[in-house]
Amino acid sequence: MSKRVAIYWPGEFYEKPNKLAQPEAEAALVQLQRAFEKLGWEPYVIEGCIDRPHKAQEKLWNIKDPVVGLFVHFAWGTHTLEGVIGKDTPLLLCSNFNRKWPGLVGLLSTSASLKSFDHDHSRIWTDAEDWSSDELFMSRLSEWCTTGQIQYDDSEIKRVMPISSESVDIAKSVAEEIRRKRITMLMLGDTSQGMVNSYFGPRLLMKHGFSEYKFDQSWIAHRGQFVTQERIEEAFKFVVEKGVKFHWEDDFTPESTKEQLRDYLTVLDMVNEYKADCLGWQHQIGMLEVLPPSDFAEGLLNSACRPESNGKSIVCATEADQGNAMPAELLKRLLEKKGLHGAVFMHDLRWCGEHENKDIWMMCNSGSSGAYGFNKQVDSLEGVNSYRQVRRKFPIGGGTFAGLGQPGEITWARCYNINDKLIMDIGRGNIVDLPEEKRNEWWSGATPEWPLLPTDLGVSKETIMGHYMSNHIAICYGDVMQEMVALSTELGFEVRIFGNN
Repeated sequence: MSKRVAIYWPGEFYEKPNKLAQPEAEAALVQLQRAFEKLGWEPYVIEGCIDRPHKAQEKLWNIKDPVVGLFVHFAWGTHTLEGVIGKDTPLLLCSNFNRKWPGLVGLLSTSASLKSFDHDHSRIWTDAEDWSSDELFMSRLSEWCTTGQIQYDDSEIKRVMPISSESVDIAKSVAEEIRRKRITMLMLGDTSQGMVNSYFGPRLLMKHGFSEYKFDQSWIAHRGQFVTQERIEEAFKFVVEKGVKFHWEDDFTPESTKEQLRDYLTVLDMVNEYKADCLGWQHQIGMLEVLPPSDFAEGLLNSACRPESNGKSIVCATEADQGNAMPAELLKRLLEKKGLHGAVFMHDLRWCGEHENKDIWMMCNSGSSGAYGFNKQVDSLEGVNSYRQVRRKFPIGGGTFAGLGQPGEITWARCYNINDKLIMDIGRGNIVDLPEEKRNEWWSGATPEWPLLPTDLGVSKETIMGHYMSNHIAICYGDVMQEMVALSTELGFEVRIFGNN
């Protein structure tokens, strides 16, 4: 390898988050340059934040030296992919590890997007104040400088596990139902925020028991005109009486919530009209300046307790993420087959801290967790808080769907794509009860307007950061791991099993 290395800073589409993150990026650039210089390398920085796909092509494509992407906040995958896919120069994705500045979220999303093209790259991260003093970070950086790759321990990942005959029978029963009628996924747009790893399309879905009906999101705005005010008022009365706590302020008012309920009822009508089993809802970025945030509507869909309910939740994958919608719908069916409540929650892996000698992840994604995750009650919205969605991205006032995850055993899963092959990651863990002081410190240091599920995923932080293929994850209460492994295998997915189960 040459002794020169190019460093670039990928960002979001939105100018405001990039500007807010610029001081963090500048400080991290200094740290990373010092680390390379300590190893005898000559780093140079690609000027400016890459905030458009065409900039990735213009700035990265013609570079012949090894390249490092520096992630200090969320970044769109396409702000890397467009400049590197088709090249064979060594590529490293490097992230801070910080609650406030979630570079690791952008790293995981971009890495999974690269992997969907089977494009070789490595990952590295650090939470040290002085990166050059982090021995593990420097060892891995040296390994990449020497070999062009970093190897991570995979001893916590397996391909097979013992499965009981009862679990096999349950899985086969669900698989047979799916073969009689494919799972219909209503798609309101696709590929939010450059996450090309999250969209599979009908060609791959149909191989595994799913189909998609895709509609332009403009239908929500158009059809919403025909939702009657009477239905909206009834829905508003319902959510208030069922216990949602609204934190209205400034441009987030009761009328804002009613407009979000209009969108909820519009999408519910589409689900019913097209006999959809589950859905993905893109919202960002096309509807940001047209409709209020979709969070509150999505949270209701993911709850059994909701206006005009049939008594069950409807899996709604935020950001139109099919890699979450598929496992979530399968988990839901397995839960119901076992006589359990079918609530499934879909979250971001935001940050990981330590509690009682375990790695505990902060899960937080507004709208993707239904009310059951906050109260473990089928017919209540108690524990749901709706705050004004963050202004740095959402110009129209509207509320989130937030709350605190309740302790309990969980099963988790995620589907991803490598070169048109779908793989299901499955694990088991626990949502934990943090001490109040630590919980408040974590929550306030991230995004307190969003939910918090402090989660032990049953494997180390190193395993997740080294091998997990998304910033998103699907979680449910209860142990259906054996059934999920059996069902995924039955439906033709390759399976990776996380943890010593």
